[in-house]
Amino acid sequence: MARRQQRATVHDNDQYQIQIPGSLRQWSAGAYRASDLDKEHYHFIVEGSGNVVRGDHTIADNVSTADDDYAAHTRGCNTGSIGVSLACMAGAIESPFHAGKYPMTETQWHRAMDVIAHLAEFYKIPVTSKTILSHAEVQTNLGIKQAGKWDFTRLPFATNVIGAKACGDKMRADVKARL
Repeated sequence: MARRQQRATVHDNDQYQIQIPGSLRQWSAGAYRASDLDKEHYHFIVEGSGNVVRGDHTIADNVSTADDDYAAHTRGCNTGSIGVSLACMAGAIESPFHAGKYPMTETQWHRAMDVIAHLAEFYKIPVTSKTILSHAEVQTNLGIKQAGKWDFTRLPFATNVIGAKACGDKMRADVKARL
């Protein structure tokens, strides 16, 4: 019960009837603070400290993207999708792996899992590899071509977790553990 009380209120209070089939995770490829660009593209940004920042768009803006007024966070996969980002990984290199000047922190990860669990519970999003996934899993899991996105294929604080599926499976297990 204590964990639930610590969760941020991250839903749109006036939008209880909206239908959101999925939620996507990614990193901003920036520093540890949410930038104006981050706020334009994501619904929620988890900063290096674990602080959660609301983006400029409501979740309801992504129910339909036909009006071009939505949080554009994933190529071809924004309609009905909630964008949660971790402010980190500026200068990161996939191979050979280098986490850059602002590596994702375990604090950020845990806070993001709290946010995702809350969203999944509130919007009744089942925790599956097609509904709760990272940007790196979109092409494989949903068949939507992406432009070389590798967030998340590595977790700097968990060096034994390697690859989009392994990172996604960890994310989903951590989310399920919070429900």
